[in-house]
Amino acid sequence: MAERLTIMLNSDIAKKLRALQAKKIKESSSTVSFSRIINEVLEKGLK
Repeated sequence: MAERLTIMLNSDIAKKLRALQAKKIKESSSTVSFSRIINEVLEKGLK
């Protein structure tokens, strides 16, 4: 179950995440949310 959180991101990190989101959108025919990108990056980083 998803939980709604409010976080503050450094502008450099936000730009990198947006760039990753844009890359995933180009590779996919479906939408890719910013939340999905954050979750994917956190999951990889926490392993």
